[in-house]
Amino acid sequence: MTCEELVELVTAFLDGALDPEAEQRFVEHLAICDGCEIYVEQMRRTIAEVGQVEPESLSTETRDSLLEAFRAFPRD
Repeated sequence: MTCEELVELVTAFLDGALDPEAEQRFVEHLAICDGCEIYVEQMRRTIAEVGQVEPESLSTETRDSLLEAFRAFPRD
């Protein structure tokens, strides 16, 4: 598995939604790639922190800014 493939599959991995073969390849790549290991840990931390933010606690400006950033994110 390449680093690019891992990045594309990280959400499915963290959700436990990869098929066994893809999950094995993912884990094997993490074992040999420090950069991807750091990336996955950063994603875990981000999810843990953001998951604690109540939508109602965001200001209108912050909410709109986040939505704009997500909409502007490049998609293939």
